[in-house]
Amino acid sequence: MVLKNTLNFDNEMEIFHQGINPRLHHLLGAKLVTQKGKKGAEFKVWAPNAKEVRVVGEFNKWNGQKHLMKFNSKNEIWSIFIPNIKEGDIYKYEITTKDGKTFLKSDPFAFYSELRPNTASVIKDVLSPYPWEDSEWMKKRESFNSYENPMNIYELHFGSWKKRAVEKEPGKEREEDGRGFYSYKEIADKLLPYILEMGYTHIEIMPLAEHPLDDSWGYQTTGYFSITSRYGDPNGFKYLVNKFHKAGIGIIMDWVPGHFCKDSHGLYRFDGTTLFEYQDDRRGENYGWGTANFDLGKPEVRSFLISNAVFLYEVYHIDGIRADAISNIIYMEYGKPEIHGLKNKFGGDEDIESIEFLKELNKTIFEYFKNPLMIAEEATAWPLVTRPSYIGGLGFNYKWNMGWMNDMLKYMELDPIYRKYNHNLITFSLMYSFSENFILSLSHDEVVHGKKSLLDKMFGHYENKFASLRMFYGYMYTHPGKKLLFMGGEFGQFIEWRFYEELEWKLLKYPIHDSMKSYVRDLNHLYKKERSLWELDCTSDGFQWIDHNNTDQSIISYVRKSRDKDDYLVIVCNFTPVHYSNFKIGIPRITDYEEIFNSDRDIYGGSNVRNIGTIKPLIEEKHGMPYSVSLEIPPLSTIILKPKFASKHNLIK
Repeated sequence: MVLKNTLNFDNEMEIFHQGINPRLHHLLGAKLVTQKGKKGAEFKVWAPNAKEVRVVGEFNKWNGQKHLMKFNSKNEIWSIFIPNIKEGDIYKYEITTKDGKTFLKSDPFAFYSELRPNTASVIKDVLSPYPWEDSEWMKKRESFNSYENPMNIYELHFGSWKKRAVEKEPGKEREEDGRGFYSYKEIADKLLPYILEMGYTHIEIMPLAEHPLDDSWGYQTTGYFSITSRYGDPNGFKYLVNKFHKAGIGIIMDWVPGHFCKDSHGLYRFDGTTLFEYQDDRRGENYGWGTANFDLGKPEVRSFLISNAVFLYEVYHIDGIRADAISNIIYMEYGKPEIHGLKNKFGGDEDIESIEFLKELNKTIFEYFKNPLMIAEEATAWPLVTRPSYIGGLGFNYKWNMGWMNDMLKYMELDPIYRKYNHNLITFSLMYSFSENFILSLSHDEVVHGKKSLLDKMFGHYENKFASLRMFYGYMYTHPGKKLLFMGGEFGQFIEWRFYEELEWKLLKYPIHDSMKSYVRDLNHLYKKERSLWELDCTSDGFQWIDHNNTDQSIISYVRKSRDKDDYLVIVCNFTPVHYSNFKIGIPRITDYEEIFNSDRDIYGGSNVRNIGTIKPLIEEKHGMPYSVSLEIPPLSTIILKPKFASKHNLIK
């Protein structure tokens, strides 16, 4: 979406103040231009309550006396053209409030920033054409139906997936500057082969908007339009996206529309007033996270955030946004135990203005871009999150299934002896699996803050933990819903994720961890090949229980279906460390079957209890079905059967 020269700036600012203007990244900030034959930069900033605003930087030795900006009271924008400014120059706005206080602020619309701990904005032209080579991908995306295709997402944190080896100073516990980070280009070259090998379809990157503190993982932002300088410059990130797209891998970016950090150079009290945040501290202060909440009722703030989302799609060619902490946005008192009585005009807890913002956000993105992924991290039972706004929905097209995740992790931590008393934890999700378009997520949030790694959450001794995790992944990949796994989970990292260190790749020297990686790789590729695991993902037509009532043995079985009646899978999950022989389950049709996947195979570190060769049907009713099969059920396992009249190619042997 390129801003046409014919657009009138005053008209655009009128939209900014009265409605939703998604083009602000073309209008505000610092832009390299030529005026009256002189090259330089034009600076424009919204600071309506300031007494004076000056531009300062190394070019004027941080003395803005000669660079006082002119204020247009009609459009509330301060502006100035400064000649001889060039790309790479650093700057800030020196703001004087009406009560005489003066402070420095970074540019809210800066496209680049200094490497922390420095905080100045950097002149960068990211709107000029880039030599993209992803036209085939972008064209394909226009007609791509994600609901009926596989989506298997690898979530990662760029700073700790892998790190450059550096010599640390004596007594220094961890690397604090950027020397240990790979650049965007280096990450692309190292990460892409791994993603292709492992069989993922997308990567989801934890926030890359500029942020001052590594410990926040990017969730407390100062520069929404500024791709973080920790890993290089904007063209480096474009290189990464371009390379992944050429290889057929989608890019999803984590995005934080609800709150921002309160560092002095950022958005907080930008012109000396609550410009971006709510004036009422009960709404403006996010005490739990030490941040400030955006005032999502202001047209200007809505335009700022929606422009930022548009900017990411337009300028960086991303394929999706995962919107963080939506529950904190849609409820007025969510996560605020210290606040009581904060209600909307109808007396409810729903934040009406913020809900309207989310609807406008999604409406705009779907209007400007074809088939984007707009994913909500919403932790409650709020209805219609993934339904269009014109029928009362929030307008996202996917939602993380937090209920499934919480139930399953709670269940997997239980001693198998007690699992029969908690059987509903593994079956309840099918009561609501088709009420939204869900992504089953095992994210970074589940492996930090004392929650333990996924492997360590599993009950039992060392080998049983691996068997349980393999079985759990098997259930996850055959359960309705798209998939997301945080980095390290694929090879069974045993310690919690630590943002300041790279993953424990050294564990791959141990056969049991290397086997786990092989298992996840094979499971990923099987998932992509089998249409019944995703073609009818968002409708109950793609799922049928065989037996969900076997509480005593903690075994469940079900069918996943594609549109082709001959193409379906039968799945059996055993959640106990008990081996069962001659175990009978019902089957929907009379045909021979073949075991195409088994989490207990020895190549994955299991005991190798298998169903080898052709599995013959029995003319015997079972589980309400007219036929049945007799199986070997390995301990702590997921096995997958396929009818032999279905396509036999690409079976995992």
